[in-house]
Amino acid sequence: MSVSPMPAGEGAGESSALSPGKPGSPGSPPAVLRLPKYYQVKKQLLELTSTMSPGSPVPPERELARQYGTSRTTVRQALAELVVEGRLLRMQGKGTFVAKPKVAQSLELASYTEGMRQHGLSPLTKILDIGYVTADDELAGLLDIKPGGRVLRIHRLRLADGEPMSIDTSHLPARRFPGLRRQLERHASLYEALHTEYGIQLAEAEETIETVLADPHNAMLLGVDPGIPLLLLSRHAIDSTGQPVEWAQSWYRGDRYKFITRLRRTLPG
Repeated sequence: MSVSPMPAGEGAGESSALSPGKPGSPGSPPAVLRLPKYYQVKKQLLELTSTMSPGSPVPPERELARQYGTSRTTVRQALAELVVEGRLLRMQGKGTFVAKPKVAQSLELASYTEGMRQHGLSPLTKILDIGYVTADDELAGLLDIKPGGRVLRIHRLRLADGEPMSIDTSHLPARRFPGLRRQLERHASLYEALHTEYGIQLAEAEETIETVLADPHNAMLLGVDPGIPLLLLSRHAIDSTGQPVEWAQSWYRGDRYKFITRLRRTLPG
């Protein structure tokens, strides 16, 4: 039995052709899929933009379609994937540009301010909202306080060299850190304020990473399109005495961030 090649189509919906032979049958060649047209264009665009400096404008869709002998729809899909991957930056009304390299952030118990300075970037934090909330059972358990206890909630926008990078929401037990709200007016970093004003030595944290899609509000704050993938980091920080200090969630731009960690194998004893 053989599978006849499908007609080559134009655009993102083009199907790939299979080689003759029933897949998996003895002696028959394996099925071979032809790359969709948009993916071929994507590879060509990667080759093109790899020779361009960050911030350089990418040729318009019409010009790229003519250059690659395809439709604007196909070019548009290839460009859209590269934008989502953080290789290109699309600016409304201005065009598409080669993106800056992603910030490679190590997974370690350090503040955002420290991390950006290590990369030679100028960090800036804007407090979007700060106030007290009542702890529900889950939050109370995380902070080791009684349900209904008062918690300081800090909602911040993080920038690097003026570019929005992440949104953070931190929760800390209010009774343990009296006056922290005022102290943040004097300190650029929350962890710096905790160490300097309250003698806190952070010792460890449990952190989880997952992907979420940017809702319209977060997309507006981060300057990205709604629905673009974000990296959601949830951190439970503990001090040197074993007491919980912070429960925080951070939404990082997936097009500007990648995280690095070093793994060590534990050998059997």
